[in-house]
Amino acid sequence: MRTIINISLPSQMSTIVTEAVKSGNYASKSEFFRALIRDWMENRLVSELKQSQNELKMGTGTLLKSLKDLR
Repeated sequence: MRTIINISLPSQMSTIVTEAVKSGNYASKSEFFRALIRDWMENRLVSELKQSQNELKMGTGTLLKSLKDLR
């Protein structure tokens, strides 16, 4: 299922997106924004993993033995 989201960009940002698509880096403007969101999600996950690693190092984290422990 797809949802349409309209956004408003300053002309300079719109030009950047258009140029990225024209250069062949992205198939469409939608793909540009999907890639941007995927990168954001990946960076957020990496940040959460680093935080968990730091908690384990400091002894404040919880080491799970199985996925059932997440519940």
